[in-house]
Amino acid sequence: MSRGPRATDGPYAPPAPSRELTVTSADGSRLHVEEHGREDGPTVVLVHGWTCSTAFWGPVVRRLADGHRVFVYDQRGHGRSPAVGPGGYSTEALADDLCAVLDAAGSRAVVAGHSMGGMTVMAAAGRPQIRERVAAALLCNTGSSRLLDESTVAPLRAGKLRHRIQKAVLGSSLPLGPVTPLGMRVLRYATMGPGATKEQMRACARIVHACPRTVRASWARKVLAVLDLDANLAALDLPVGIITGQKDRLTPPVLSRRIAEALPNCTGLTELSGLGHMTPLEDPGAVAGAVAALVRDHLADTAHDSGRNTPPAEVPAGKESA
Repeated sequence: MSRGPRATDGPYAPPAPSRELTVTSADGSRLHVEEHGREDGPTVVLVHGWTCSTAFWGPVVRRLADGHRVFVYDQRGHGRSPAVGPGGYSTEALADDLCAVLDAAGSRAVVAGHSMGGMTVMAAAGRPQIRERVAAALLCNTGSSRLLDESTVAPLRAGKLRHRIQKAVLGSSLPLGPVTPLGMRVLRYATMGPGATKEQMRACARIVHACPRTVRASWARKVLAVLDLDANLAALDLPVGIITGQKDRLTPPVLSRRIAEALPNCTGLTELSGLGHMTPLEDPGAVAGAVAALVRDHLADTAHDSGRNTPPAEVPAGKESA
């Protein structure tokens, strides 16, 4: 378990939660969960991606907290959620974890997942907790299959060589070491758009470098490299919005377009110009605005189990380009 270095101030620092709790998943794995915002607001659950943590959602949480009840949690092995045994790395485990958090939240919610967090939502499609507790979902910078075939982290033509190199790089268990200017530039190339600021790069590097290398490698090798959730998309029959970055190298826009075509009820695909894989850091206003719109359109007028659903405050939508 690694807390990792965390920013203590500034727009990318994780805000202090109003409550922290531990949720136990189906296989006994323990998950660190945080609650933010208004106790009487509509519920939002944010699911981070590979090598990240609750800190990744900091700037989005800040924009949503005034009008929403926001839950974030550390995926198993990330942040303050302990790592698990070799059998604990699977899309089924990701789905179990999300369902456990939804049960703990106790209300209907809008769920947003980034990268592996989006895969988590797709993996849980058809589960009773999704049908009963999720009013709508947002998928950010994600894919349902063929990640290594479509990724352009290695600047080579599509083919077997690029696939093998990307599999080796993403599945490496070599330590990332301390955050340095060179390391931030490499991380920006792989995960962010060319316009990412130094502050954004530093925040991203701090979060990613804090992920234990064995956890990073295990998820890459056992889940991301062999991902195939295409068959789940038909069961994700609730309203689903999609956001991607036009410069995303890890999960290029073609993957989001395929998801949009396969979903029964896609509410729209937004491609953010000039942005990379880390859109919740690169343009948190756009992501928070998309979440707030789903709350407004699909959750605000729905009865809560606990009566918490009140209309959310306005959230700036950021720079969006369809």
